This record gives sequence, C-alpha cells and structure tokens, in this order.
Amino acid sequence: MTPPTLPACVLEHRSSADLEPALRHAAWQEIAHRWVDFRPAPEVPLEAELTTLSSGVCSLGATRSSAYEMRTGARRAQPDDMVVLTLMQFGDLLPQAYPRKGPGALSLCAPREAGAYRWGQGARQVFLALPRQDVAAALGQEPSTRLLSARCALAPALSSQMGHAALLLRQGTLDASECAALLDATRALALLMLRNLGRQGLGADLPDLNECLHAGRHAAALRFMEQQAHRHDLDAAAIAQGAGCSRTRLYEAFAAQGQTVMGVLRDMRLQRAQGLLAQGQRLNVGALAWRCGFADASGFSKLFRARFGLSPTEWHQRAHTGAHHERS
Repeated sequence: MTPPTLPACVLEHRSSADLEPALRHAAWQEIAHRWVDFRPAPEVPLEAELTTLSSGVCSLGATRSSAYEMRTGARRAQPDDMVVLTLMQFGDLLPQAYPRKGPGALSLCAPREAGAYRWGQGARQVFLALPRQDVAAALGQEPSTRLLSARCALAPALSSQMGHAALLLRQGTLDASECAALLDATRALALLMLRNLGRQGLGADLPDLNECLHAGRHAAALRFMEQQAHRHDLDAAAIAQGAGCSRTRLYEAFAAQGQTVMGVLRDMRLQRAQGLLAQGQRLNVGALAWRCGFADASGFSKLFRARFGLSPTEWHQRAHTGAHHERS
C-alpha cells in the first residue's frame, strides 16, 4: 500500500539579531507573535530565535527568547483563529490560568481567551499551531487554555515527539519529504491526544468519522516502541495500550503504512543491535540479543543475517576492521 502524499511545507529560521535594533520589537511581533500582544522585558535586550516548519494545515516551531510577556485576546487572534500546543523545554512560564510551569510541561493555549503569560530569560519551547476547528472537532468541544501534562495518557508521547522534532528542526538536516513526514506525524499525534482527552473516561474505541488518525496512532506506537523495545514481553496488546488505542486500530494504522506492528518492532531492535555493534569493541552475541529484546541468541543471529547479509560476528569484525584501517 502506497502512503498518502503529504502536503508541501516550508522550513524557516529567523533571528532577532538579523533585524535593525530600532525595528526589532515590531518586526518580531509580526514574525513570532502575530496572534498575541508581545511585550519584551524592558530590562534586557530582545534576543530571540525561531525555527518553523509550516504547511497549509499547521505549523511546528522551536523558539528561544529573552524574557517577555504575552497577552492573548480576541483582537489579534481572530484573523488566524489558531490554537497552540506548547511544550516547555527550558526556563519557566508564569501564566494566570494555571500554576507556574517548567521544563516538560505541555499545555494548550486558546489565543481567543484573554490571558497574561510571562516567560523567564532564555526560555526554550516547542509549539504546534493547529486550526481551532480541527482542535474543536478532536476534543468534541470548544478548546480552552489548560495544562495537559497530567491530564492525558498520550501527553508523554506527544511531548517526546515534539521534543525530538525540535531537535531535528534546529539541526536543519531534513530534506523536504522528511520535513513533511515529521510535520504530518506530529499533527496527527496531537489530534489523537486531543481526541482521547475529549472522550476521557469512555472505554469504547470509537471509529473515526471525521478524520483518519492512523498517522497519529502510528507515531504514538513508534515512540512507545522506541522506549520499550528492550522488553522481551512487548507485544501488540502492550503497544496498543501505550498508543492509546485498541489492537484493531493499531493494526489498521500500521497497515495504512504498508507495515506490520511486529515487523517494525523487529526491525527497530535489529537496527539498535547494529548500532551497538558499531559502538562496542567487545562482542557477546547472547548479551547483545538480550539487550535488544531478543530472548533467543540463535534466532537473533538468523534475523540479523537475513536483514543485513552478515552475522552479528561478521558485521562486528567488518565494522571494527574498517575503523582500524581508517585510524591507521
């Protein structure tokens, strides 16, 4: 099955250092804070960076800034009509709507609502801006500003995805197709989290009537699998629970990508084993297999050969012989 074509997106990096000092405040308002009133702290110079990945349906960004205050309200938010999911990575935020939040806090901000927020010096954050109507459809109600970190089982999966995305954006090494895939997966995972949040307490795994969320379930499952791949008891039921869906929905999500759940897990474990072989000078196949989630060393060696064309021992010897010749 061929994956769907993803919409084109634009990657941009902006810095306040590139702006004339006299125009810096007004220009940065339009570049980074067009939905809100932006007020830099008067006691420190405005220094900020913003990297965004945008398509016609959403924007993903990573930002760093000197201290500032932000005020939300209908006047500026109305033309864009967006809702923003924000992950704090460094520093503190002092909002009115909920207690102080620091690194790791995930929140939803509805810029239509009046509010005041104050960021400390050097704060870093990742944000995902989504159309209000998409968020409302996922939640089943109008979105309102709230702290999500302790409210939704999928919040850690989305936080992990957003943090990883920010790292990739700041590195700037992705090509156009990889950028589009990253943005699509992050958006889908966010909508899945919001949908689960909206129906929290309902046990039924309802069919998707308005929007296919396979990509979100796929992304959530991958993040969970990356963290738990070492577990020998990891199966489809545990992965489905970690992704916040039923096994049926999980199988459908992977089938939409032309994959199987256990096939992807197996390949993830083999890729991890290959990476460890390249790093380590000593080789113990049994210990390596166990560390990567394989209970049987013999079965692991057969799978490794089928995947890479060499046994673990042969691959280890070739990798370190090549490294020795390079050093010589």
